[in-house]
Amino acid sequence: MAETLKKGSRVTGAAREKLAEDLKRKYESGASIRALAEETGRSYGFVHRMLSEADVALRGRGGATRGKKAAPSSSATAS
Repeated sequence: MAETLKKGSRVTGAAREKLAEDLKRKYESGASIRALAEETGRSYGFVHRMLSEADVALRGRGGATRGKKAAPSSSATAS
């Protein structure tokens, strides 16, 4: 998916399946929908739809999580 798609061109058949797989792999590796849209020259909505069609579990707003937050230290509560 090195080249961007021609804006407004229809993506069907095998090309659509390949694009969906590429987007799925990159999204599951941490890329945002906005970054994928910019990379492919497509809209946010197009990329979102392609990921949904590929049965990708979409992340919530705010992007990828970076693990559990550290518990507050006990010294912060001591007076």
